[in-house]
Amino acid sequence: MGSVTDIVKVTATLNAEVVLAGYRQAMFPMGYDRRGVITWHRPRWRGVLPLERFHVSRSLERTLKLGRFSVTFDRDFAGVVEGCAARPDVWITDELKRVYGELYSMGHAHSVEVWVDGALAAGTYGVHLGGAFFAESKFHRVRDMSKVALAHLVGRLRERGFALLDVQYWTEHLSQFGVMEISGREYDVRLKHALAMECRF
Repeated sequence: MGSVTDIVKVTATLNAEVVLAGYRQAMFPMGYDRRGVITWHRPRWRGVLPLERFHVSRSLERTLKLGRFSVTFDRDFAGVVEGCAARPDVWITDELKRVYGELYSMGHAHSVEVWVDGALAAGTYGVHLGGAFFAESKFHRVRDMSKVALAHLVGRLRERGFALLDVQYWTEHLSQFGVMEISGREYDVRLKHALAMECRF
């Protein structure tokens, strides 16, 4: 969840264009069902995953080589969002589900699905603008499969020439993959560069 110290505004409703404008201004929304509001966050320190620095542990490398899964892109966006929203204390409200669905229909939101024995085992999704991908959330129902989803997301972004993978906040868990923390000022520079690019997911 975001920190109250980085909230820059609060709104009652959302639409796709407002959300895209927020991302372009280095902001992202989070929902609070109990209060019926959307908070907009702009952290002073931002978590990013430099695509060239993505770290694959030995255990993840083994998992990837075994290949006891299949991976798709944009096959079940709604299923991935629902999987992410089912986690406890999550910020993905019905309003946000609706808006992310609109962004998906517009080609601005994408998902990575990991399937095991024909069932959705894990996934991640985010928003795409130019050469920037804003990762929003991930989930898993089978151990290590969310890591597989992240690995394939990074592979896709590298392949397509993306410049920025924003994960919002640095955490100890994410640091194992190479996530680093940069200042808001540096983030703005990287974001401006990425938004000027034309990349296809």
